Amino acid sequence: MTSEMAIQWAVLISALLIFFFLAPRARTIQDFFFGSKDSNHALNTLVLTSGLVISWIFAKSITNAAGLGATFGLLGGIGYAGYYLSFLVAGFVLYKLRTKGKWTSIHHFLTGRYGRTATQVFSVLISIRLFNEIWSNTMVIGSFFGEGGSSGYYVAIFVFTGLTLAYVLKGGLKASLFTDVIQMFLFALFLFVILAAVLPSFSGKPLNTDFWGTWSFDSGLDFLVLAIVQSLSYPFHDPVLTDRAFITNPKTTRRSYIWAAILGMIFIVLFSLVGVSMRLSGHENELMGFAKGMGIPLFMVINLIMITSATSTLDSSFSSFSKLLVVDIFKSRKVTIKAGRLAMIALAVIGTIPVFFNAEILQATTISGTMVIGLAPVFILWNLEVPKISFFLSVGVGLLCGIAQTIHLIPKSWFWTSGKYADLLFINCIGTILSFIVFILPYLLLRWRKSQ
Repeated sequence: MTSEMAIQWAVLISALLIFFFLAPRARTIQDFFFGSKDSNHALNTLVLTSGLVISWIFAKSITNAAGLGATFGLLGGIGYAGYYLSFLVAGFVLYKLRTKGKWTSIHHFLTGRYGRTATQVFSVLISIRLFNEIWSNTMVIGSFFGEGGSSGYYVAIFVFTGLTLAYVLKGGLKASLFTDVIQMFLFALFLFVILAAVLPSFSGKPLNTDFWGTWSFDSGLDFLVLAIVQSLSYPFHDPVLTDRAFITNPKTTRRSYIWAAILGMIFIVLFSLVGVSMRLSGHENELMGFAKGMGIPLFMVINLIMITSATSTLDSSFSSFSKLLVVDIFKSRKVTIKAGRLAMIALAVIGTIPVFFNAEILQATTISGTMVIGLAPVFILWNLEVPKISFFLSVGVGLLCGIAQTIHLIPKSWFWTSGKYADLLFINCIGTILSFIVFILPYLLLRWRKSQ
């Protein structure tokens, strides 16, 4: 083992052990599943905003932002930042659900409006999301310790997953929220250090299309529009984001989601400058090689920023899945911390399986985002009292679109552009429009019958 690799291992293990010892222990059901000793305890804006932002700035997000910046210039980073409009969409919709609709959770709303079967279908969708978050982030960490498929790669994934799981088993959502603030501060600090090293590389160079990118649908603009379209539905299949809209008072929640959108976009665009620097220096899509070329100190900082962001995502995914399975799905049974911990362990094991099959990291975002476009009308039009069938028709359209995308069913001649994401853009735009149509149509038909 080289001295460089030894330092990497020391950084990884030390960081996770620190989180383990700092994380508070959950002593009650409220601590473990809801993050507080008292169900009426209100988190402040700083804690909730930190939790939202850092749990969404995944290791894969950083990798994707850098990769898109390298491929499309700053346009790529702005395109990926478009996903953070999800905070605004979710923040305002969930605020209305709570204050106007008096619903106490997503599952409460779905069961009350569309029935238990709809809630079960929704639970499957968000379980897939949480499953994807495990492997897509641990693969990024593994890549810093060896080539895909190497022993170092797998050992790093197992150690990282195991130690993260250890501290969230200790404290549940309480531990996740507590460490979120620390991880948010560390992320901002490490990002500042990285930018201080990268920004001088732009000095004296013309800010032409190599920097800004070519703002056309054939050169990255298709991804920006895709992100905006998916932000109408994407946030609602992420329980990490939606659950936190119900754990403090509504005004603090709305304010936190607005700040999370702003900060998330800024952080992603700033980190995409690393990718732009790669683009200008000829290291396109080679973040690892570029990072090592910056010298050992900066390489270690990039290691730390990846560890920090991936850890926050994993602990949030574990705590959300635990609540989903124990509280939301099997709520008729006795809720215990032990059951919550077993759910976390199960997700850790199942969510690690795809690392052995060389899955594509970006697909964890784009394809899962396509499969849930049918959730957009369900939540955006939450106050429209449609028949129960509307839910299944709308969600069904999204699932069919996701399948069509996965098996490349749509002919290329139908696409509007020849860009890299032309297929996703076409399917998501058409699918979203169809979802709204099939969602509203039964409602209009019922009204028409009543008027006859």
